[in-house]
Amino acid sequence: MRMSNEVQLNCGIKIPIIGFGTYSFHNDREKTELAVHMALKMGYRHFDTAKIYGSEPAVGKALTEAIRDGKIKREEVFVTSKLWGSDHHDPVSALKKTLERLGMEYLDMYLVHWPVKLKEWACYPVPKEDDFEQLDLETTWSGMEKCLDLGLCRGIGVSNFSSNKIQRLLDFASVPPAVNQVEMHPMWRQTRLREYCAEEKIHVSAYSPLGGPGNLWGSTAVVDSLILHSIALKHNATPAQVALKWGLSKRSSVIVKSFNQQRMEENMKALDLKLDAQDLLDIEKLEERKIMRGEVYVNETTSPYKSVQDLWDDDI
Repeated sequence: MRMSNEVQLNCGIKIPIIGFGTYSFHNDREKTELAVHMALKMGYRHFDTAKIYGSEPAVGKALTEAIRDGKIKREEVFVTSKLWGSDHHDPVSALKKTLERLGMEYLDMYLVHWPVKLKEWACYPVPKEDDFEQLDLETTWSGMEKCLDLGLCRGIGVSNFSSNKIQRLLDFASVPPAVNQVEMHPMWRQTRLREYCAEEKIHVSAYSPLGGPGNLWGSTAVVDSLILHSIALKHNATPAQVALKWGLSKRSSVIVKSFNQQRMEENMKALDLKLDAQDLLDIEKLEERKIMRGEVYVNETTSPYKSVQDLWDDDI
């Protein structure tokens, strides 16, 4: 990926603006490995994984093979993984296990996956009612900073954090988060959060930049939008490319997830698309609707979040 397709983070390192997501419901290791090899050939250099996705071993194996075969150097790829809720008590040990699964010596970015702490056994995506613990973000973040101090990662950040939660984190953080990875697309534009993060020099990275079609919780509303279809027709592009270019135009990086060769190539070509001022104004007219609402982290008894509004504060 060309250098112009990277942005500098507040920690001094550069992040490629198009990332390759590796979550898939079936988590087929062989398919994931093949997809990562294919993505490397197409120029993808940012690979996004997480403990809870189960894709770390496949991502690590494919990248290690490519490095061993001289196709890329380790410093030419950017690898992101995430701290799951059951590991908040010890981020250092959790990251060491992630590195073992990846077969790597360091991560480029380590994110707190959700502002949710779970009991140590809750290593599954949908927690049960008695799995929740009270989040002590100061202790969690201290562990994240230790990961950085030990050289286990080059940057630390958060995911699914509202403006208010980042503000509280900054009250005690010695090292501010470099990244906040959140749902963001033309139908969930995150205007308030983006403005706040820009003020604090925190990079916003967009997951589900197409609205998550193909995921159990996702929607085709974004790629089916008549406005995006109209803009795509005008530029001889696809609605997906328009959605991705919109995200890039907001100075965000986008994490795209498709293991389909044609769509992977199409997603990369969003870099070449140019949207004009009218296109951007038309996109602002789209009705907003958050797709990943995080209801599984909300309950009235054991979760610190009694409602979806509690989880997202004023950002929903």
